[in-house]
Amino acid sequence: MPGTKDIATDDIGFLLAKASAHFNELLVERFAAAGFPDVRPSYGSVLVPLFEHDAMRLGELAGAARLSKQAITGLVAQCERAGLVERQRDPTDGRAFVVRLGSRGRSFRAVAERVLADLEGQLVQQLGPRNRQALARALRGVMQL
Repeated sequence: MPGTKDIATDDIGFLLAKASAHFNELLVERFAAAGFPDVRPSYGSVLVPLFEHDAMRLGELAGAARLSKQAITGLVAQCERAGLVERQRDPTDGRAFVVRLGSRGRSFRAVAERVLADLEGQLVQQLGPRNRQALARALRGVMQL
């Protein structure tokens, strides 16, 4: 991907999309190198909330991921096929399902944390700590639109 010097536009939507695509490419590359070539960045919508709080109902997971219940159900199914998560009946409500990390998902957690920490370090090196913090605040603001 060309460096940012080659991008003449200041269009925020374009820049956000390209930055996100590039970050996802870096994730795919590093996950594959660590032995998880099948893990897609979109799985983060399921896995990151489960890394923080294992065993969530589909509705809770959808809320944490800021996705519709239909979208999260599809992603959970993909993660389940990849052996990253398991779906079980909720012991407190037999009609509901609880999603939790599977053994492969627990193994992947350490890889994801290492990859993300490395990318975070590169980001801080590229932007500096203050700009990194400002970027995080700005992105949270974009999410509130």
